Amino acid sequence: MGCPDDARDDRAPAHPHQPAAVAYDSHWAGELRSTIRCSGGLLGLLLLVDWGAGDFSPWRAALWGVLAVLLFLVLLPPRVAAGAGWLSSRGLRRERRVRTDHLVSVRWLEGVTQRLVLRDAFGDRVEIDPRVLVANPPLWHRLNEDARASAAQGMLLCGGTALLQLSQRIDRETARTVFKVSGLE
Repeated sequence: MGCPDDARDDRAPAHPHQPAAVAYDSHWAGELRSTIRCSGGLLGLLLLVDWGAGDFSPWRAALWGVLAVLLFLVLLPPRVAAGAGWLSSRGLRRERRVRTDHLVSVRWLEGVTQRLVLRDAFGDRVEIDPRVLVANPPLWHRLNEDARASAAQGMLLCGGTALLQLSQRIDRETARTVFKVSGLE
């Protein structure tokens, strides 16, 4: 028998008269346009070089088209959204969702790019780029609020340091922006 919370729809408002506020990555559309421009530019450039060299053929054009599509798929950013008690990352094929009010682990993955890995008590896992949280204060606010609730409940066993580092990074970026806007930089 499951918990009563398991049957609850996380997208529904907490109170019937209060709309559920969902925060989205505000830079996603711009990143999508950049991805389209990069892959389209590559395709155009390759076709132009083939045409200029006299090597243009339908087979080569198809090959360059496939290459441009592969570049698009590699560069396509996931769409990150957060609501009360959840955070999701939607890629090309699937959406991953984690219950941020039931977090048990938050950790950094090091590699070519840094990733923040969130795990909840139900076994769900989401990886996101921390720059998305830095650039979108409403997303960070949702995650931070729910992570604090998880920690207060004793569920968040691993990740206090990662959240503190991210919070400090966001505070630095916010201060930099304030100084820049006010002309004190």
